[in-house]
Amino acid sequence: MGPAIASSTPERVPVTVYASSSSASRAVAREIADLIRDRSSRGETTVLGLATGSTPQGVYEELVRLHREDGLSFKHVVTFNLDEYWPMGADELQSYRRFMNEHLFDLVDIDPANAHVPDGTLARDDVEAYCEGYEKAIRDAGGLDLQLLGIGRTGHVGFNEPGSPKDSRTRLITLDKVTRMDAASDFFGEWNVPRQAITMGVGTILDAKRVVLIGFGEHKAPVIRRAVEGPITSTIAASFLQEHPNARFVLDEAAAAELTRFKTPWLLGPVKRFGRSWDDAKTVKKAVIWLAKTLGKPILKLTNEDYNEHGLQELVATRGGAYHVNIEVFKQLQKTITGWPGGKQGRPRFVPGKGIDGSQPDPHFPKRVIVFSPHPDDDVISMGGTFIRLCDQGHDVHVAYQTSGNIAVFDDEATKFTDFMREISIAMDIAPEQIEDLAGGVQRFVQSKQPGEVDSPEIQTIKGLIRRAEARAGAKYSGVEPGNIHFLDMPFYETGKVKKEPLGEDDIGIVMDLLQEIKPHQVYAAGDLSDPHGTHRVCLAAITTALHRLRDEAWMQDCTVWLYRGAWQEWGAEDIEMAVPLSPDEVERKRMAIFKHQSQKDRALFPGPNDPREFWQRAEDRNRDTANLYDALGLPEYQAIEGFVTWKPSAADGSLDHAASTADIMPLSETEVIR
Repeated sequence: MGPAIASSTPERVPVTVYASSSSASRAVAREIADLIRDRSSRGETTVLGLATGSTPQGVYEELVRLHREDGLSFKHVVTFNLDEYWPMGADELQSYRRFMNEHLFDLVDIDPANAHVPDGTLARDDVEAYCEGYEKAIRDAGGLDLQLLGIGRTGHVGFNEPGSPKDSRTRLITLDKVTRMDAASDFFGEWNVPRQAITMGVGTILDAKRVVLIGFGEHKAPVIRRAVEGPITSTIAASFLQEHPNARFVLDEAAAAELTRFKTPWLLGPVKRFGRSWDDAKTVKKAVIWLAKTLGKPILKLTNEDYNEHGLQELVATRGGAYHVNIEVFKQLQKTITGWPGGKQGRPRFVPGKGIDGSQPDPHFPKRVIVFSPHPDDDVISMGGTFIRLCDQGHDVHVAYQTSGNIAVFDDEATKFTDFMREISIAMDIAPEQIEDLAGGVQRFVQSKQPGEVDSPEIQTIKGLIRRAEARAGAKYSGVEPGNIHFLDMPFYETGKVKKEPLGEDDIGIVMDLLQEIKPHQVYAAGDLSDPHGTHRVCLAAITTALHRLRDEAWMQDCTVWLYRGAWQEWGAEDIEMAVPLSPDEVERKRMAIFKHQSQKDRALFPGPNDPREFWQRAEDRNRDTANLYDALGLPEYQAIEGFVTWKPSAADGSLDHAASTADIMPLSETEVIR
């Protein structure tokens, strides 16, 4: 749990912060379980308001576990869900009724008659009366004892979009464009997302006796700061919780990152009140970079007056003045830069946090390297320059594509390739009957396919092969030997739907087998957890769990694990432990490697929310921004920089130890893995 709120913070609602979303979810589930048990022991019914989506999923998983293993009963529980798309059939893939059945209702002993979800099948003329009846049903049940909420990027709770008044009640509402973009992946395209939804109102939510809002991930941090520290406004519906007598935000570290006590605690007084210390090098580094950016000055030009006038008097007082602080941080940043990410033959090795360490000669060259790529293009998008450089510098580079990526291919790509197969069978005099049957079946399915419908097995295979061919082309272009290209096809992903299965032992076993086969000196993995589809998060959990289980292997003692970003965000300068500069030519080569993924070019099926740029443009812009920041801080000027941080298993209990303290990349415990 994070530090308690100090009276001087600008937070206007209680906030509890956990190291990871999984630990936060378990804590909230225990709070709900305690409420149910307490009321049941007194013969009282518990009335819960529930939310859907990926955020509360961990809470429901823990409640199901408590039901199965600890006897938690839902026989005396009544639930009311916040919202449902309209129109929406109860059995459709994207239905919130279906979501709740699959994640909670069908897995516990709740009476189905007590589990209420707004009806998305109603005729328009019936909606208003139904909404009034929904409000009455909540009142008749005694009101909501606890309302569980998530938060959208527009600040909405439920589907109370910007402009929703404080006294609003259950109603039909038109969805904001940002909300529809955020939901696009669930519907296989924004154009398939319903334009309206039935939602509880802000007033309905505020009537609950207790409210718990949970928020996870870096992409939620800006709106959480506005909801917690900003003024109460109808443009951020969650801000109304500031006036609730018993509301609380429960966050992971990533979602809390923009709160003042985490981002700039020195502005609130002594940093020790917020669990920080000026003896901590990262805290000092973060403060100095913030000051330099705020003033638009290189680090070495910062003065004592600059520190004193911006809340950092304590820092310069305890560290001997601006000159000493500036030199210390400048050298830390300088030591992150290396053009030899795998080391150089006959030279000292690069040590995270120390740079080139002459006292420790590098015993391994060339190095065995595994680059893990969650989707078939994350390798070249996020670390393509470093990927190419490792190959050019003679290392034994392997790439492991963890999932097929088959759902992220447009239907017309599949029909295009089946047409090609048909034409090539004629041109090369190959028996056309089976190909004709396949091509015809694919085209018929695509023509009759409903929005969000799962592809046929044949189409899933074709789309997977398209992405496999593109990945192979990108890896070969980058310099990887054909025998070093591995397609893991982790089972959790192969559902044909946006919704995936939980991480299982088979997934972890596949990763462990490859690690044991290669015995790498370096592992690169995606630490980009803002991926809106969750695949990066699951893939990283598989890797960290595998590495943790293998921590006592001899080869692990010489193995460095680097985390990259780029597809959705970039590491901050205060986090980066290795900065690999790229020349203009290397930026061009990286771009060409990304272009090998033609099915993702021009327009990706799942581009993510609110970012119209293609992935190659995002990567180049972020790499350029990192280079520009290094330049502005007084470091050498480069065309682009790819940044990395380290991860390592630190203890037998699976505790997390890595530079950026990113949430949710902790190895999974045995109870968290689905067997």
